[in-house]
Amino acid sequence: MELKNVLLIGGSGFVGGWIASCLSQRGIGVTIATRHRDNTKKLIMLPTVSMVEANVHDPQVLTELMRGHDAVINLVGVLHDKDSRLPYGKGFAAAHVDLPRTIVGAMKESGVTRLLHMSALNAALDGPSEYLCSKGEGEAVVRAAMDQLEITIFRPSVIFGPDDAFLNTFAKLLRTFPILPLGGGAARFQPVYVGDVARVFVDCLTVRATFGQTYELCGPQVYTLRELVEYTAQLLGKSRRIIDLGDGGWAYLQAGLLWLLPNPPMSPDNLRSMEVASVTDGSHNYPDWRPTALEAIAPTYLSPAGIGQLRLNRYRLRAGR
Repeated sequence: MELKNVLLIGGSGFVGGWIASCLSQRGIGVTIATRHRDNTKKLIMLPTVSMVEANVHDPQVLTELMRGHDAVINLVGVLHDKDSRLPYGKGFAAAHVDLPRTIVGAMKESGVTRLLHMSALNAALDGPSEYLCSKGEGEAVVRAAMDQLEITIFRPSVIFGPDDAFLNTFAKLLRTFPILPLGGGAARFQPVYVGDVARVFVDCLTVRATFGQTYELCGPQVYTLRELVEYTAQLLGKSRRIIDLGDGGWAYLQAGLLWLLPNPPMSPDNLRSMEVASVTDGSHNYPDWRPTALEAIAPTYLSPAGIGQLRLNRYRLRAGR
């Protein structure tokens, strides 16, 4: 399969930027569909990357946009939905269920057959949270088209790396507050490095053995949420008191209050998602999967020494040294 052009849906986000960069480095053309071109300014300078303002929820618009592309990558996902209801709200439905259905329909109409779909670890129709339930429904929509399209599904644990919305969120809280109440501290995660995620997305595009497969993407080690917060504080050089609220009423009260913020760091639905450990037994790993350790990357963007070294390296590069 010859790969020249890829349509990246959700490309203006954290993971999308890494995948776009990886594709660009390999000389592959990338079209990033976005509602607001300003959201992708940092990617405009990448060679082979172009931005198109488009409403990807419009079937006709998406069908026309797909023409001339060899593959589609869907990364769209939202963590919060103010329209909370059972089984999930309108925001989760639009992003996780309706959009995959529109993408599949547009691919059949346009003749593009290769699709990479970003799901989530523990996504399930009967998941404990609106997020996981809607992600599971979206997976079901995509799986139903596997007899007609060449589809690969990825299910990552929480993703970390520079500019992530996970460790950086806790870093911001730890820099601000001397005491940090923490709900769901016993929840378990197996964080995966964004660079590893981007690499396998790009590597698998032309590998036929990955067609029709679902892969779980996790790092090499399991941590509790409390351990991750404590490690972040250590990297920041901050001595903070962390109060464990458990996973009951106090935790949900805190999450409910945080959910009222414009950019909530936590919501009740997030806590429900954490009822299921975000870890893998390794039976559904990507072939030859060798994930990068959290400890090898997190210091480079959280610790003062790491940030300083990055800046120094940039200055040396500009000076030609």
